[in-house]
Amino acid sequence: MSDRVATARLRPGLTLYLIRHGQTDWNRDARYQGQRDIPLNDIGRAQARRQGDALKARLPGIADADFVSSPLGRAIETMQLMRAALGLDIDGYRTDATIRELSYGHWEGELASELSAKDPDGVAAKASDPFGWQPTGGESYAELQARIAIWIEGLERDTVAVTHGGVSRVARGAVLGTDPGLVPFLDVPQDKILVLRDGVMDWL
Repeated sequence: MSDRVATARLRPGLTLYLIRHGQTDWNRDARYQGQRDIPLNDIGRAQARRQGDALKARLPGIADADFVSSPLGRAIETMQLMRAALGLDIDGYRTDATIRELSYGHWEGELASELSAKDPDGVAAKASDPFGWQPTGGESYAELQARIAIWIEGLERDTVAVTHGGVSRVARGAVLGTDPGLVPFLDVPQDKILVLRDGVMDWL
């Protein structure tokens, strides 16, 4: 495991709403997606609309938050459907490549169920150090957490971010001080919103 684990602190009183994009066919099939640009499926679109409905109770204040999306298409579509459900201009957000998903390198496109046969050494290495393991041409969770910690430290106002499962996990790791060995296994529902504020978390 990496000796240095990045941490981050949200500014006092600032709320970060982290939304995982809706389901894709690759999510459904347990195929490693990483930074491949895979579109939402119908379940994912319904999940995106649900996120907007969940945020409606926070109106009108949340309309003044900074809305930011990963540049990958599944996150952008989630953002637009969510904003439509909120009754907001669907284009009233920005993108930031910093919150794109973990790169899985040579594992992208592979089914999780087939990797033990295709790459037994990689599977064993990942099992021995899930936070520090780095796929060929990809990133480790330790590297992703360092990337996201810097982003979190730079937030200046309430933020609604549509991003990815790995990003949500490491954000919790950085802000809450979660054991790094647990971070890659944290549950990240695609039909709930993670809320981080003042060092605590909640779900909407």
